[in-house]
Amino acid sequence: MRFCQSLMYARPEDWVALTRTAEDVGFDQVSLSDHVFYPEKLDSSYPYTDSGRPMFPPSTPWPDVWVMTGALAAVTSRVRFATHVYVLPARNPFVVAKAVGTAAFLSGGRVVLGVGAGWMREEFAQLEQPFERRGARMEEQIDVLRTLWRGGMVEHHGEFYDFDRLEMSPVPPAPVPILVGGHSEIALRRAARVADGWMGVYYSFDEVAGYVEKLNAYRRDYGTDDRPFEIQTSVIDRLPTPDMCAELDALGVTTLVTSAWLMAGLQFAPLEANIEALEAFGRDYIAPLAASP
Repeated sequence: MRFCQSLMYARPEDWVALTRTAEDVGFDQVSLSDHVFYPEKLDSSYPYTDSGRPMFPPSTPWPDVWVMTGALAAVTSRVRFATHVYVLPARNPFVVAKAVGTAAFLSGGRVVLGVGAGWMREEFAQLEQPFERRGARMEEQIDVLRTLWRGGMVEHHGEFYDFDRLEMSPVPPAPVPILVGGHSEIALRRAARVADGWMGVYYSFDEVAGYVEKLNAYRRDYGTDDRPFEIQTSVIDRLPTPDMCAELDALGVTTLVTSAWLMAGLQFAPLEANIEALEAFGRDYIAPLAASP
């Protein structure tokens, strides 16, 4: 079982120090969340709350994930960097391929691209990307990214994107894992069909088990169950003890996404308090798992 620390609800000016600490105490990955802005007038419905209102206020900081990944990669040597999740269809795939490919190149391949179809129509409008059919467009974007990252002269001729032979450089040192987020049926099917894995968030253990069961069934249906497949998710109703991690491992979960400071009841706390929370998490949960047979 790998552990991922979400950097949400910590001050961005502390992320470099917190990521170094996370690596030191045994975390395998940190995750960065993505939005470009928060509109004053928001009509779109947020899919992860009953009210449809986001759980974060408009003032929540959203540093650019690829600029920040470059900064964090420069001060670490082992930990991976994941987007949880990046709103891929709100962007031009060439710009994404260049940014992600450069981050992967500079970090020695320590990048995981978690993508989602997005929910904020206002964001798509300002970025001049169509909101309609964003899921289908995202699937083709995944193909475009993989094509561009192969290196050498490549071409693509699809429904949404069409280009003749060209070359993008530098390219990642190894294929960048692309994981699809979301728990709708279409998102789970998309992850099983075209992605290297699935990302989930804010679920009970039983909900995770149900989603994994569906993913496995869809992968069998699509004939993709013979390929490596990552499952990264959080579990909100149980502590990450060795026994619970063993149960997740048996399900096929590869990475547990968590937050040491949220578990300690902290949001945007001083650096010292968050470092203490990371050290306590490493001592209480990561070290015992490493020591278990």
